[in-house]
Amino acid sequence: MRFLIAAFLAVGLGTPISAKEGVTDFTLDNGLQVVVIEDHRAPVVVHMLWYRAGAADEQPGVSGIAHFLEHLLFKATDTMEAGELSRVVAENGGSDNAFTSQDYTAYFQRVAADRLGLMMQMEADRMRNLRLTQDDIATERNVILEERAQRTDNDPSSLFYEQMNAAAYLNHPYGTPIIGWRHEAAQLSREDALAFYERFYAPNNAVLIVAGDVTPDEVKVLAQKHYGPLKPTPDLMARERRAEPPQLAERRIRFEDPRVSQPYVYRQYVAPERDAGAQEEAAALVYLAEILGGSGATSVLGRALQFENPIAVYAGAGYGSVMLDDTEFSLVVYPTQGTSLAEAEAALDAQIAKFLDTGIDPDQFERIKFQIRADQVYALDSAMERAQRYGRALTSGLTIEDVQAWPDVLQAVTPEQVMDAARKVFDDRRSVTGWLVPEGGEEMK
Repeated sequence: MRFLIAAFLAVGLGTPISAKEGVTDFTLDNGLQVVVIEDHRAPVVVHMLWYRAGAADEQPGVSGIAHFLEHLLFKATDTMEAGELSRVVAENGGSDNAFTSQDYTAYFQRVAADRLGLMMQMEADRMRNLRLTQDDIATERNVILEERAQRTDNDPSSLFYEQMNAAAYLNHPYGTPIIGWRHEAAQLSREDALAFYERFYAPNNAVLIVAGDVTPDEVKVLAQKHYGPLKPTPDLMARERRAEPPQLAERRIRFEDPRVSQPYVYRQYVAPERDAGAQEEAAALVYLAEILGGSGATSVLGRALQFENPIAVYAGAGYGSVMLDDTEFSLVVYPTQGTSLAEAEAALDAQIAKFLDTGIDPDQFERIKFQIRADQVYALDSAMERAQRYGRALTSGLTIEDVQAWPDVLQAVTPEQVMDAARKVFDDRRSVTGWLVPEGGEEMK
């Protein structure tokens, strides 16, 4: 076997293998980027194929097609029957699934390491050889409409968040839900699915992540055997999206639904994402989210609104750092019974103003720095988490070097950088504030 590997490598299979910090990457001649993450603690491997195509890459009028196609990829190919891939994975003691975001679509299997070649064979097959019937379209379209009914239409919070996003993004496709608007999802066709498939599902638009009990040389031989013969898509278009115009005024929405049992205030601000080679501001926002809302007992909002002046059952903050385009920084307050949303929002504003005036508690900052460092280390225990970390980054505009530098960038953050980021992001002119209320609930002033 080792002789065979050496023979294959001698003829030259794409770019040379390079390795750093236990992670190896190379690119096949057809443009497929391959990342190998070695973890020899158990004879298991995670095989993930990521496409640089998500809901935000859809054409107008076919919202939900990226997610719809994700479902359809479990149908028949030239060599597999519908459902065969998942059945074979299960018969080999593994598990598989897929997921779609705004910026990527990913497919994965977790199996015994000696089944890796079989996984590559099947995944490569459906990259180029999908066969869809009109019955497939009708059946799976009903599935996604039912999924939307269960997860969105029957959940007031999901509907509220959908409206918040629509208000936040007037032109950029992040304002369109991943699952699609119901009236468009109900009309998705075989032609729509194949157009998206033929445009984006190609080796030169994909990243293969293999994490587990493998060596880079073994992965390269298998990748060349199964993925290497696939032809790249010529003249693959760059990912160009409709630009969001500058937000010049605060936006507010009030969403009323009779099913609401716990009203709350939610606010999101336009925020920068992690950029390749320039992750410092994003790192500062990671700290800001932890300082303001990471823990109810120790965070600024938790201490003030849940304990010192208990007007909230929960108060928190969040920041999504890994996106291809501008992202959001969010704040939320779930008021206690008897506290109005107006009072909850006023208390939130008061705490943000106080924080901007008084700054960061040095002891809290050091605790959070240690916690963030510990979280980065603990994540190394999971091959799946490591694979996802690289997959999300590489399909969202970042590089392997950015992923590997991220822990050090986080540790280098200073309180001054966090405060600078806070002053920049907390601009009411770039915010959307929403109230989720029961039927006949409190009116916005």
